[in-house]
Amino acid sequence: MSLSPPITLTRLDLQRLEKLLDSLEDFGPTAEALERELERAEVVSHDAIPPGVVTMNSTAHCREEASGKEYHLTLVYPHEAGAEGTVSVLAPVGCALLGLSVGQSIDWTMPGGKPLTLTLLGVEYQPEAAGELR
Repeated sequence: MSLSPPITLTRLDLQRLEKLLDSLEDFGPTAEALERELERAEVVSHDAIPPGVVTMNSTAHCREEASGKEYHLTLVYPHEAGAEGTVSVLAPVGCALLGLSVGQSIDWTMPGGKPLTLTLLGVEYQPEAAGELR
């Protein structure tokens, strides 16, 4: 796996995600990966986050490099996942997207050891940029 790109999180997302991790009964590999991502992130206030960064509830346009397939995914908390186009932050792809900036790529290991390289092509919606914090 190559070096992970720098990521940026809002203070509010960090607090909510730490609370989520603390509440988990089953702390599996993706929760461990999320914990590592939170530890390495640059944390800023919600009004200082650049609009091209994937935050919670953002809709990202990304490409899986091996297949070239493009996705439009909204990054959500586990209890909000399940609707078409949503991905939980506790899913490998969701965890990989968190905090990425447009143009960055990240290498991620999927369950079973399959490598995945995701490139963020755009952020179609970000709650902070839209002034719609929730």
